[in-house]
Amino acid sequence: MSLEDRAKAAGKNIEGKAQEALGNVTGDPEDKAEGKAKQAESEVRHGIEDVKDNIKKKID
Repeated sequence: MSLEDRAKAAGKNIEGKAQEALGNVTGDPEDKAEGKAKQAESEVRHGIEDVKDNIKKKID
C-alpha cells in the first residue's frame, strides 16, 4: 500500500472520530452516524490495501 493511501485512510478515520465526537457533544445523531461511517470506510480502505500488500509480497 502506498504511503499516500495509508495517510488518506488515517485522515478519514480521524475525521470520522472528530465528527462522531462532535455529534456526541451536540447530541446530533446524524453527525454520530456519519462519523462512524467514515471510520468504517477507513477500516475497509486499510483492509483492501493490506490485501494488496500481501498479494504483492507473494508475487515478489
